[in-house]
Amino acid sequence: VAGLHEATGPSSTPPSLIIVDRLESFLCSAGLHPGEQSCAAHLSALLCDTAAFFSQVLEQRAPCSAPCRILASFQKEMDTGPAGGEASAADPILNVLDRYFQTRCTLAQDSGYEAAAAGLQEVWHVYLSGTTDCEDVVQEWQLLISPDGLMEFKWI
Repeated sequence: VAGLHEATGPSSTPPSLIIVDRLESFLCSAGLHPGEQSCAAHLSALLCDTAAFFSQVLEQRAPCSAPCRILASFQKEMDTGPAGGEASAADPILNVLDRYFQTRCTLAQDSGYEAAAAGLQEVWHVYLSGTTDCEDVVQEWQLLISPDGLMEFKWI
């Protein structure tokens, strides 16, 4: 998206995937303040509107094309309370993002002995779910990372 101003002519194709890494860095400032939820809502709405615009342009150019989608990463701030560094369960910014983005992918590093026992460097649990309260729509995988950097996904 950042390079769209450089694309010239009608043959340039708009993106079908908008990737935003570290969405939290685009929000107003560190630490929760009253305007941060509003800032998250405005940024999310702008991203959704941009994807809708690109989808419309893609549809005009090729009626069978897939719509433009958004992939954004967001890392919650860690809670410094008595939980000892665990992320707060009810993050107000995530609640705002959930209104705009229909699917959430959550990563949780496995701190058990499974990684060491299997000769792996890291084991991550990957949860893909809708943002509704239905627990039965959650899909889970494991991401296994070996010491040589090889990654393998395993459906659970």
